[in-house]
Amino acid sequence: MLETNDGFRYISYIGARWRLIAMSCAVAVCLAVGVSLIMTRQYTATARIVIEPPAGSDPRGAIGVSPIYLESLRTYEHFAASDSLFQKAADHFGLRRMLGQRPIESLKKQVLRVDTVRNTRILEISATLPDAAVAQALAHFVADATVALNTSMVSEGDRDLLKGAEQMDVDARSQVEEIDKTWTRLLSEEPLEDLQNALESSAHLREDLQQQAVASELEIADAGERAQRASGGDAAEIGRQRANAQARLEELHKRIDAADKQAALREKLLASRMAHRDNVAAERKEAQDALTAAEARLRAVRAEAGFRGERLSVVDPGVVPERPSSPNLPLNIGAALLLGLVLPLLYLILEMNFREQRVGERRGRLRAMERAFDE
Repeated sequence: MLETNDGFRYISYIGARWRLIAMSCAVAVCLAVGVSLIMTRQYTATARIVIEPPAGSDPRGAIGVSPIYLESLRTYEHFAASDSLFQKAADHFGLRRMLGQRPIESLKKQVLRVDTVRNTRILEISATLPDAAVAQALAHFVADATVALNTSMVSEGDRDLLKGAEQMDVDARSQVEEIDKTWTRLLSEEPLEDLQNALESSAHLREDLQQQAVASELEIADAGERAQRASGGDAAEIGRQRANAQARLEELHKRIDAADKQAALREKLLASRMAHRDNVAAERKEAQDALTAAEARLRAVRAEAGFRGERLSVVDPGVVPERPSSPNLPLNIGAALLLGLVLPLLYLILEMNFREQRVGERRGRLRAMERAFDE
């Protein structure tokens, strides 16, 4: 009940002083209108850039774009809001002559605003200036420069990638040519056909020598049998024949051993040359495969040049604004009316509390004095 009475007292106290509130609101509205009329009109022009995914990407990916990808597109805000780009725009349009000699950072903060529209691939570039035509031209200039900057970066990346692919192709081709030279020299300096023919001839020769050795052994055995049956001069003749056959057999064995040694050396040399040729052939095939892969890579890089990074294009260069963005007269009047209403209310509430507090203090002192007199 006490709180209700306090509320009625506040309302009654404020209602009795409604003229003060009305005067405050009127003064605030008049000040807002006057200041708004005095303030320089500012015009805001907006250019829009659409950010398309790389042309070589899967078109089905455009249906479900992840929030992470959309967040990554905010990178292009830094392209458009770079200090160097705004410096060029300020020099081109003479912003310091128009707005005064100010630091480039504060000038950019006042004039330029770059935002990515939420959950879209639209980049908005807004310029606010006293001259509507210059504002639109500035927004369009920054948008075109942003697109050009992105195109140059993508082109530079393509050039670097193409240069690397071309260098890989040149290196692979040089390696193939070097191994081809080694292969040609190997075929001429380490032939296999001569060794294979020599081994075949050695095999035939050994076979002939082996047959002659067998014949000599049979002749020796036959001479031994005849010597047992012969006598006198026939036995001596048979002994000479046997000795001759024995000498031939020993000579044949020596020739067979020499042929075996020579064949072993030739087989070892043939195995070494074949192993060397197999190694070079494996290296040659590996180099040719590397060259094929490098050529395929180079063709792919050339085919994909210009289609890797996001594509930026100006879809809306903006128009020359016809209505100023500031001062906003209705907004200023509303804010002034609110302040003109709130401030006197606060003042009256504080004044009422202060007066009641002083009255309470006076009553307390009077009661204390009365009790003192009664005593």
